[in-house]
Amino acid sequence: MEQQKGRRSPLRRTLWAVLFYLLIGWLWVAFSDALAAWWFQDPQTLSMVQTYKGALFVLVTGLVLFVLIYRQLSTDHTLLSLHAEQREETLQLNQFRENVIERASIWINVLDTDGRIVLWNRAAEKITGYSRDEVMHSDEVWPLLYPDRAIRESILAKVAEILRDEGVLMGFETCILTKQGQERTISWNSSSLYGAEGEIIGTIAIGQDVTDIRAAEKLIRRRDRQLITLMDNLPGMAYRGLYDEHWTMKFVSSGCENLTGYQPDELIDNRVVSWASLIRVDENDRLMGEVESAMGNAEPFSLEYSLERKDGRRVWMWERGRGVVDGDELVLEGIVIDITDRKMLEDELSQMATHDALTGLLDRRETTRLLDEEILRARRYNRSLALLWIDLDHFKQVNDELGHAAGDTVLRGFSELLSSKVRQVDLVSRFGGEEFVVVLPEMDASEAEQSAERLRQLVASSPQRLDDGRPVSLTMSVGVAIFPDHGDDAPSLIAAADQAMYRAKASGRNRIVVASTDNADHTS
Repeated sequence: MEQQKGRRSPLRRTLWAVLFYLLIGWLWVAFSDALAAWWFQDPQTLSMVQTYKGALFVLVTGLVLFVLIYRQLSTDHTLLSLHAEQREETLQLNQFRENVIERASIWINVLDTDGRIVLWNRAAEKITGYSRDEVMHSDEVWPLLYPDRAIRESILAKVAEILRDEGVLMGFETCILTKQGQERTISWNSSSLYGAEGEIIGTIAIGQDVTDIRAAEKLIRRRDRQLITLMDNLPGMAYRGLYDEHWTMKFVSSGCENLTGYQPDELIDNRVVSWASLIRVDENDRLMGEVESAMGNAEPFSLEYSLERKDGRRVWMWERGRGVVDGDELVLEGIVIDITDRKMLEDELSQMATHDALTGLLDRRETTRLLDEEILRARRYNRSLALLWIDLDHFKQVNDELGHAAGDTVLRGFSELLSSKVRQVDLVSRFGGEEFVVVLPEMDASEAEQSAERLRQLVASSPQRLDDGRPVSLTMSVGVAIFPDHGDDAPSLIAAADQAMYRAKASGRNRIVVASTDNADHTS
């Protein structure tokens, strides 16, 4: 109806203009002659006036017509330019819609104030499975996307809040049911849509399908939990640290506390203490070299070292790791395990393998090995070395009269006494039964004889106490041999000292005999 009125309006205006022109023309014709005749009585003047009057009418009406036509043409030109601009804007809007809205990878839809869909892009079609023709100018798709009534009503309530300009949605997630029956998680950003006059004409919503992202995050969280569980149940500590002089830790597992006594936060970035400060300086230098060598060969490294716990105890660690390039930085990753019990067992086994089980002294085999080393050292530096061969006098009587248990007690006490009265560099061993050997590095014959005499007097004046308190007096016969005077290797030196000891026995016991090169032993 409005279009019909618009079409009649120019015609009506044109008819009125023509009628107005005819009226003016008729009035001009009808009254201009009468006025001219009334004003001009002279026929010749009247004729000339009437001629100019007609020309004036034509000129005036032509000017009026020119103005009217010029105004109309100017209006038409303005309207045509405006129309062209509008058509260009429409084209650009269509291109924008095609390039941005339609080709966007995110779901874009616009609702009017009644909740009906007025824009539904291709991404919305792809995500939901519902085409534009199925949803446009309708709100019937929402029960299909959100079958649960309570969820649907809560979502529509939020849409109503936006239509009332009561807020916006940012990162609001919902779960839709697609046309194919799949559940997809959508993250929404939505706000009010305003018209030219500033009034709310609907809402615009942008949705991103985050189903795969949430699934990946869930998988990562599950793996993180598994990793944390695994690390928490490791027998030691997992770590990630820098290859620097402090062994700066960037991550340590919770096993750190049981291992070192320190909380993980106390070690990370050296906040309270650095890992290197727990290790002896000399061991740190060795470890740095071993790690550097392993990384140079692109191999993992295995380390054993001791460290000091927070409570002051020193424990043994076994570390297995490798260097990893992280961006521009070289980091170390690995695990550290407490091997203190293993080291104690190894030490115990080593003690059992090299020491006498009863007395704890070195056994015959280990003493012979160490004696070889001492002889090599003495030969290299041109030093002397003494060996004492000790045999307890009449020890068989102790076993026969008091029993072997009492004999063992006496042997243990004698061993402790002997070990406590020699130098730290000296070697004390039990060769078997009641026979003992003492190796005295860098000691000549005179010094060795004096040391042997001191020990003989000490033993003779220090009775051994049995478990019931009874004293058992002891004496000993000692043979002394000197390297290189009486032998240049372990067997010859031991043999020389053994022969000297037998001569001491034969000479009456409780005395010292020094071997000599001419078999003329010196007795004291």
